[in-house]
Amino acid sequence: MSRLAALSQVEAFRLLSPEHLARLARLAQRRVFPSGSILMRQGDVSASMHVIVRGRVAVERSHPALSEPLRLAELGPGEVVGEMGVLDDEPRSATVIALEDTETLELSGSALAVTLLQSPEASMALLRMLSRRLRSTDELAVSLLRKELQRQQERRTPETKKRYAPDTWPDAPTAEPSGGPGDHEPPKGALPPTESS
Repeated sequence: MSRLAALSQVEAFRLLSPEHLARLARLAQRRVFPSGSILMRQGDVSASMHVIVRGRVAVERSHPALSEPLRLAELGPGEVVGEMGVLDDEPRSATVIALEDTETLELSGSALAVTLLQSPEASMALLRMLSRRLRSTDELAVSLLRKELQRQQERRTPETKKRYAPDTWPDAPTAEPSGGPGDHEPPKGALPPTESS
């Protein structure tokens, strides 16, 4: 597939004029990543984005509170990765790994910036795509966090579960019911009552 045809499949670039799309295609660099290789790593400097031409990649984010990386998405041909870091000039927010042999078109941050300045429609399309991804990521993160907490609960030892079981909680002290033993006994040393004459 030609670079021009690959870029025309990207949602954000469909609204570009033929001239702008051809210019962007000339600036794109073709890259090939074997299965298992890393396209970008979380925390690295964001200098470019990738348009997937063929293959599939996984987007994963690590966090100290998680026992393993959180898989945010799997992406294929016609989709892009790395655009967020290029737009906000912040370190990579996730690691992207090739799930199979993958071919991409790499676009530098400057090439993307010039294209978006020349086409407000493409800018709005890219922002819509980012908004959908962020919403999906938030929903996925909440769902997976709940599953992780449930797994942690299930991994508790039987002794721990028993310790926190409701039937092991101490009973609250109860007051002795009125009228019980000793309520009407005379004080120690008191004389017994006598019959009135």
